[in-house]
Amino acid sequence: MKNNSAIFYTCSLIEYIGRSTKQKRSAVASALGKSFIARIYRDSDVLHCEPIEKIADEVIQMKNLQNGSFDNVSSCRYEVPDYWTIGEVYERLVEDICGSEESEELIADTIMSVYLSWISDAISNYNSDFFYQSRQYIHECWKEGEVV
Repeated sequence: MKNNSAIFYTCSLIEYIGRSTKQKRSAVASALGKSFIARIYRDSDVLHCEPIEKIADEVIQMKNLQNGSFDNVSSCRYEVPDYWTIGEVYERLVEDICGSEESEELIADTIMSVYLSWISDAISNYNSDFFYQSRQYIHECWKEGEVV
């Protein structure tokens, strides 16, 4: 399973919501929950027809997400990667973890486990070069449980 656009959209939306609400991406994933993330994944082919800003606003209102103080965009000393770029980093990692298995439940579980792990903070640190690393390297770090 490579270049799964549904995973890409789901992860990009989580990133966009995190930036909009100034929440860590783990907090966004927790607030959304596995079943809602599975719903976004399942409906991504329809959701992507609307501007991501509109969908994010609807999700923020529906889930009553509050603003926080995590602002990795403002604290970035370098060029800020866009939410699509970061969504792609997460997409590739989820794909690499899942392998060829494409069940909605496994993908939703994997998305949750990635966002709720240490690696989400590493990817969100835009002052490091971690998110620019190759997908193989990021996957290897995931498997090792630390930056290698």
